[in-house]
Amino acid sequence: MQEVRKKCLLIANHPYFTNFIIGLILLNAVIIGLETYSGVYSSYKNWFIAADQILLWIFTVEILIRMFASRSLTSFFKEPWNLFDFIIVASGHLFIGGHYVTVLRILRVLRVLRAISIIPSLRKMVNALLMTIPSMGTIMLLLGIFFYIYGVIGTTLFKSIAPEYFGTLHSSLLTLFQVVTLESWASGVMRPILAEDPTSWWFFVTFILIGTFVIFNLFVGVVVTNVEEANQAENPSPTDVKLREVQNELKEIKQMIKESQTNK
Repeated sequence: MQEVRKKCLLIANHPYFTNFIIGLILLNAVIIGLETYSGVYSSYKNWFIAADQILLWIFTVEILIRMFASRSLTSFFKEPWNLFDFIIVASGHLFIGGHYVTVLRILRVLRVLRAISIIPSLRKMVNALLMTIPSMGTIMLLLGIFFYIYGVIGTTLFKSIAPEYFGTLHSSLLTLFQVVTLESWASGVMRPILAEDPTSWWFFVTFILIGTFVIFNLFVGVVVTNVEEANQAENPSPTDVKLREVQNELKEIKQMIKESQTNK
């Protein structure tokens, strides 16, 4: 069993094996894209089904090799990316044999996401984005409060002027989402209301200044900061390496001082 594990570990870590799987993932993405053309799919339906099944079983063998290469099943599934890959590949077997259901066919496109777990640079980027979730929660709360305040104000002021945009609170929130993305906010939303109420400019100008140029930039700042931290953690500069060495030496000196004081 130990010999099998060593061979599987050698295969799983080999660059050729990794590149082969990446190539198949890209091929799978192309096939799924071609299937959206009804004319092409109807002409080569059997070929598409056969290719899908072959790719699915190759991905299954790949997962099994990685499972055997791991120290144990527990350690394998403790790695989030391994669990992610296993769920995506396992879901494919729900419709093996050509029994296609629309929803399940759509789910097959999730296999393309496996490129994230295989390609290190993509995986690093996603990990950096996941690190932003705690900070994003605080910003989302701030954004929610901001939207709610302006939603209530907009509904109160412009309900009679533009009921299609500000007739209810939920329609006001949807309109504000359109405004904050700067999509046709002036000609589509503000100008008709401004023609009826010339003082309404302050509402839209302050909302865009605060929402788009302040709060949205907080999102960008958090993401950029975490990506830089992830890059520094993976590729530390010589200064960072020396700093860590100094910190480790200081810890050793402190430990030696504590031991000497204890012996006394």
